[in-house]
Amino acid sequence: MAGDRRPGRPGRPRSEAARKAIHGAALEELRVRGYAALTVEGIAARAGVGKQTIYRWWPSKADVVLDAMLDLAAERISADDEGSLEVDLSTFLRETFRQHGQRPILVGLMAEAVLDPVFATAFRERFLFRRRAALRGVLERAVTRGEIDPEEDLELLIDVIYGVLWYRLLVDHAPLDAKAGEQLAALVLRAIR
Repeated sequence: MAGDRRPGRPGRPRSEAARKAIHGAALEELRVRGYAALTVEGIAARAGVGKQTIYRWWPSKADVVLDAMLDLAAERISADDEGSLEVDLSTFLRETFRQHGQRPILVGLMAEAVLDPVFATAFRERFLFRRRAALRGVLERAVTRGEIDPEEDLELLIDVIYGVLWYRLLVDHAPLDAKAGEQLAALVLRAIR
């Protein structure tokens, strides 16, 4: 994305190396300090850039973290067509539920979304709706292959799946890991058959 410039944001085009350094620094600061103690100054210092660079490209620390999480999701969660709903859904949910220290990050972003209506819109549209669209793609392929009844309410299935994820993230009462993803996939498969 060298030369990438967010619409409506003045300034020089982004450097891909600086963008990656800032994302990595934000995630590392989150791991070390937690979301509440995260600051743009801390991100900038760890990334080796000026805080004005961050503010030129992102309006807030939450927006930096959101972009970093989008990159992580794209890298780690496969929505590829492996030929069957069982394999596609199990892979998608195993990778989605396998948390690599992301719980505090996602909880922090959700809290920020509750407090900041502008960020809430960005979080919903850029992160939550993208993750829903990826899962919808898995389910729609299964409809095309005849593995899910075309009359099945896919949006309700998506709500159920992500409802389990967010409930476990926010309440922290049960594991949120690859095994939980596999168990949920098995439950969904039984329910739609």
